[in-house]
Amino acid sequence: MNTHAMFLRTGCVLPDGLDLIQEKFSGTWMSIKNTVATALDAKVRNAGWHFMWLDDAYARFGFGRTAASAIDNAVTRALDQVKGRFNAAELDTVSVSKYPGFQIARITLRSRQIQQQVSLSLIDEMTIRQLAAV
Repeated sequence: MNTHAMFLRTGCVLPDGLDLIQEKFSGTWMSIKNTVATALDAKVRNAGWHFMWLDDAYARFGFGRTAASAIDNAVTRALDQVKGRFNAAELDTVSVSKYPGFQIARITLRSRQIQQQVSLSLIDEMTIRQLAAV
């Protein structure tokens, strides 16, 4: 898995015509297979939507027999920490240390938000309205 890989929360609403190959990653998250953060940002903005770069960062460790399994474990742990109000995340940094019989990955994941509205506060208002309607 490369840095700047993107993950979308299952059910993330995207602009019409966005051609993304998504694959189930873990829990409620999908990995995007055919694009990185900068390309996704351009596609979203060209569709007239907003791709927000947030400061929330999640650094986690993961263990595995291979570098790939260690990275996957670390990313899964970090995705579990992303606040529910955010619908995307970007893999920012990856480092792997090798030991006899196992490897340890340290990753940093950053929260992102894809939405049609300009302000994040509109998302909070929409969520409150949806919960009140239930």
